[in-house]
Amino acid sequence: MQKTSAEVDMNKRQKYLGQKGLIALITFLSAFIPLSTDLYLPALPGMAVYFKAPINLVNLTLILFFIFFSAGMLFWGPLSDKYGRKPVLLTGLTVYILASLFSACVVNVYQLIIFRVFQAIGGGAAASVAMAMVKDTYDGKKRESILALVQSMTMICPITAPVLGAILLKFISWRGIFWTLTGIGILALAGALALEETIGKRYTGTIGQTMGRLGVVLKNPGFSSLLSVFALAGIPTFAYLASSSYIYIDGFGLSEQTYSYFFALNAVFLLLSPMLYLILSRRFNRGSIIITCFAVVAMSGALIGSLGNLGPWLFAVTLIPSTIASNCVRPPGTNLMLEQQQEDTGSASALMSCVSLLMGSVGMLLISYDWSNIILALGILNLIVGLTCGVLWLLISKRSFIKQVPQMQLLQQHQAKHKTTIADQ
Repeated sequence: MQKTSAEVDMNKRQKYLGQKGLIALITFLSAFIPLSTDLYLPALPGMAVYFKAPINLVNLTLILFFIFFSAGMLFWGPLSDKYGRKPVLLTGLTVYILASLFSACVVNVYQLIIFRVFQAIGGGAAASVAMAMVKDTYDGKKRESILALVQSMTMICPITAPVLGAILLKFISWRGIFWTLTGIGILALAGALALEETIGKRYTGTIGQTMGRLGVVLKNPGFSSLLSVFALAGIPTFAYLASSSYIYIDGFGLSEQTYSYFFALNAVFLLLSPMLYLILSRRFNRGSIIITCFAVVAMSGALIGSLGNLGPWLFAVTLIPSTIASNCVRPPGTNLMLEQQQEDTGSASALMSCVSLLMGSVGMLLISYDWSNIILALGILNLIVGLTCGVLWLLISKRSFIKQVPQMQLLQQHQAKHKTTIADQ
């Protein structure tokens, strides 16, 4: 199922969106996780008071979202290989919109948890299809650049969503947050309607065989070993996501508005990290950047644990190196995993996002325990993850089953020829 130049050309044509519109849509779809979580983070402490529910119960609206978002991607990803990206996207977004609407109308925390689960399942279609569309449309170094751009632009949401959420809470209740998410879903649905199908060749097996492709992808040792490393790397980021409002609001006594500014400060470095990788990759090889980033995560963890409790600014500053390093490895990690698979793109994309989110949920669960010092716990988590990922990377990166430089060179040559052809035309 190797794509030919003709197939790539077909995938690149977007009658209504154009190439810039396609990238914008992919970015928007990739941002469904931060949009669906970060926007209502400032409301979590207030929701616990409103529902008269313990924090760990309200946190289930966040934790279960990630778990079922992951499960949804495992369902939608293989189906998009069989039926196409667009039909799957339209179906999933419809579920997301309806669930968001019902979430705004709940009367207790248990109903909210249920509708958040359906919201997550529907949103899973957006993330799995977005990743597959990148693989459908771009090759080699160009793909790595697009991944960095998309991941960087996606980080605008963690910067703006908590601030916007805090501003909205000054005028509306937490219910208004879910009305806003309903509108976001409708906007994404409009973009999906304008999308021209990107998949070049569809899987022709039965539904059972289609879902079974997940197992086929996992049996690829290059893909699965890389997945284990880069999925673990996301644990500290998700742990911070689940604990940030309690650290700043309950721990340091800051207002919801001030908390949103600290959250946005950290998210600025999320935005810059993927682009930083592109700059570094011009001078340093990919493997050196990755191992250095894991070392920085571990170092940052030690600083968080030892200095983070001294004040909100020290906590924010010691967290920044981990934020930069853990997200700097995302573009090369994602591209490396995509390089391992020449077919079953939807299944591979779903597994990548699913396992990463499941590991993120582990981070959320770990940090949600009743720690006497939550900042120290977060620091230790960063330290352990950084060291573990560094060791795993050193063990597997030189193994023969990992496709790296040779495959990249071939893809770059293919892309160069493709660009030359377009220029001649």
